Amino acid sequence: MRKGWKKSSAVLLCIVLSCVVFLSACSKDTEAPGNGNTESGQKENNNVQEDVFTAVGSYPIANKQLTLKMFAPQFPTIENMETNAFTKHLEEKTNIKIAWDLVPNNALEDRKQLMLASGDYPEVILHGNLTREEQMKYGKQGVFLPLNDLIEKYAPTIKKALEEIPYMRSSITAPDGNIYALPQINECYHCDNALKLWINKAWLDKLGLQLPTTTEEFYQVMKAFKEEDPNGNGKQDEIPLTGSDEMWTGNVSAFLMNSFIVDDYTEKNAGTFLFVKDGKVDFSANKDEWKQGLAYLNKLYKEGLIDPAAFTQNADAIQQLANREPDNIMGAVTTALISYGYNMSDEQPRHKDYVTLPPLKGPNGVQQTLNFAGISKSQFAITNKATEEQQIAAIRLADYLFTEEAIVLQENGPEDKGWRKAADGELDIDGKQAKYASIQQEKKQTHNDGWEQIGPSLRTYEYRSSWMAIQDPLADGGYGTRLNTESKKYESYHSEEAYPNGVFIAQEDAEIAAQLKTTIVDYTKSNMAQFITGSKDISKEWDAYVKGFDGLQLGQYIEIYQKALGAQ
Repeated sequence: MRKGWKKSSAVLLCIVLSCVVFLSACSKDTEAPGNGNTESGQKENNNVQEDVFTAVGSYPIANKQLTLKMFAPQFPTIENMETNAFTKHLEEKTNIKIAWDLVPNNALEDRKQLMLASGDYPEVILHGNLTREEQMKYGKQGVFLPLNDLIEKYAPTIKKALEEIPYMRSSITAPDGNIYALPQINECYHCDNALKLWINKAWLDKLGLQLPTTTEEFYQVMKAFKEEDPNGNGKQDEIPLTGSDEMWTGNVSAFLMNSFIVDDYTEKNAGTFLFVKDGKVDFSANKDEWKQGLAYLNKLYKEGLIDPAAFTQNADAIQQLANREPDNIMGAVTTALISYGYNMSDEQPRHKDYVTLPPLKGPNGVQQTLNFAGISKSQFAITNKATEEQQIAAIRLADYLFTEEAIVLQENGPEDKGWRKAADGELDIDGKQAKYASIQQEKKQTHNDGWEQIGPSLRTYEYRSSWMAIQDPLADGGYGTRLNTESKKYESYHSEEAYPNGVFIAQEDAEIAAQLKTTIVDYTKSNMAQFITGSKDISKEWDAYVKGFDGLQLGQYIEIYQKALGAQ
């Protein structure tokens, strides 16, 4: 029964009858944001709208000031969330006062778990890094309220995003059909095409070689890098190929294995080794194509073409290797960002020697990369502490946070301080007329201009690319343009068989799925390293390795992920 309903013994029979209607409505998609859709409730809902709120999509949101208590992190770079310029703008724009429940950013996870377990949580979680498991668990318990109907009635910007962004709805809809939390959508083009290999073009040019297009050509190039002294110092000190599991998509084997079969293990603790063919989920790492890929990687390793440290070193080691003086010794590196190794400046120009290598065609004609677009966690949830008024206020505030106006101000501060409208002729990252331009400011340890990236938001490809960009990709400040240009080499090769991002595992399966995944992935990774380095002989020990999956419940692992895919 809604909190706004007044009790009266004179209408007891009406309330009982209303409860019957309410219980019946619970089995259907309801339209009201609270706990039912009775006629009297709908009438009151209209009164709430007329008395308290302005028309949907207009501002301020509330006719009278409302207060929402919100849980959020306190970033060390932001001085004061209460007096923050964007907080003040938001409160004036919406007529909603924020009572902050802040926690140091590095303690967010612990505090979140404690408050949800204890029941001592506010009406709104503004920024909670909410996993799918948490959304399902606390949604089922009734702690997080379903947002579907609230979005439908009060959030046109969010509703439009759900209609226009192909992966959004499936990525935030739990298996029970409810949306319990809203994400930060940050459509980053170069991030979606993150599985990159950067190769030393200066060395290719010196040796008279072209960019390799097949795995065989790549082998020949790596061999030339090792044997033909491309850095010209008279020593055989070149390291043809390196990487690090600690870097973003730094796993040295993933880029190459995808020329044989889908390999989604691109960095530490990131991957399932699953793929989908004709709607059926299957496992990559026990297939003949996987064996073929391992044999290829072993060949590179055995001939000294893969850095032995690539399987154990951290990201700092890559930076030390890349900046070795006096001579560059790094031929190629697997990573999303060449800036892991180099400062992107004219004062240290070595980074300019590298270009990305498009996916290689394998011996069976496979030529693919991964598409990382998707949503892994969500941020914003409304809890059962919120009254009906607060629910409406919260979803309408979230809807404003999804607008471009809010995103610009939230991330960059007030106009003409951190940003300005672009002038005619100023171009964006795609060479088109830009919409916005950043204003360079004196670097300080803290600021109070905006929220940076706190809370739900919508940064589309179009929005991110609309900012003025330096057109020369190799100039100081042109790195964004460079990443955008290099990423275009990968888009047409997105795998059609990779297991999709953003799939919910049903709550009853989540714990066993996590356990199985850990065991199976660890077994696969351990054997993979041994086969590549030669400590295991693939020609003699492959069958025993494959048989080893029998005891790891591989069938159940595949079955759970198949069920999750089918529930989308």
